[in-house]
Amino acid sequence: MIKRTLYFGNPAYLSVRLGQLEVRLPEVEKNGTLPEDFKASAVKRIPIEDIGVAVLDNRQVTVTQGALEALLDNNAAVIVCDEHRMPSGLLLPLSGNTTQSERFRYQTEASQPLRKQLWQQTVQAKILNQSSVLYKRRKLDCGNMEAWAKQVKSGDSENLEGRAAAFYWQALFGHIKDFRRDREGVPPNNLLNYGYAVLRAVVARSLVASGLLPTLGIHHHNRYNAYCLADDIMEPYRPYVDLLVAELVDDGTDVAKLTTEVKSRLLSIPVLDVAINGRRSPLMVGVGMTTASLYKCFSGEIRKIAYPMME
Repeated sequence: MIKRTLYFGNPAYLSVRLGQLEVRLPEVEKNGTLPEDFKASAVKRIPIEDIGVAVLDNRQVTVTQGALEALLDNNAAVIVCDEHRMPSGLLLPLSGNTTQSERFRYQTEASQPLRKQLWQQTVQAKILNQSSVLYKRRKLDCGNMEAWAKQVKSGDSENLEGRAAAFYWQALFGHIKDFRRDREGVPPNNLLNYGYAVLRAVVARSLVASGLLPTLGIHHHNRYNAYCLADDIMEPYRPYVDLLVAELVDDGTDVAKLTTEVKSRLLSIPVLDVAINGRRSPLMVGVGMTTASLYKCFSGEIRKIAYPMME
């Protein structure tokens, strides 16, 4: 089942009623000129089990403790946005799998050679998907990137990921004045930041569901980062966000600001089409396959992560 992504960009009151998320609009309820039947029809209810991600993008959104508890109990990820309406926080359940302690043990005891091999696979998949983006949007036949992907060694000791990134961003958005990939850089960096935040929430949610600890990465290590593993595993999925942003730019969309229309497109990331081992599925389902395979790598059942390959 494909989980829903809910976006709250206007004032709202979120609570739980009969196992459903109840959404009330203060501006409707406080309007004394509106008939009561209209007010009643404005109340929306969504089954909690259908929700995968909830984005809170307004300072006047009020969420009850019961609503948060219900969302987390059903393994939903809650994204909180800041005053600039950019994602600033992520709330995840502490327990998402019945054998979590055993899975944590496999993860924490994974050997350094295994971690390096998994990172090698991750970088290879990312570079190949970046190459596909350049072919789709810029009609570039990137034999160099395909060669770099083959040359990635265990742990990417020669930093071919960085070499590929420098070529990739220049080829994809080099026509935009002063563009370089940087969180504080010129647009469409703002769109990339937002899209990656949504993707990160999807990946972190799936890691928890697979009984893994999002904090303990296979490559990323930062004492201030609670989602190092999510940042690792999302790497081959980033090009799907890049492709969506490139489509918006090429279509002439004004990317100077994150409008409601642009956010709506970016919030479609969980349902983007991906292919893993020849099987097509929405991205959120594909990420679940990836994190499940990662656990099996840690437990010794398999030796290769199931990553998507962009066609």
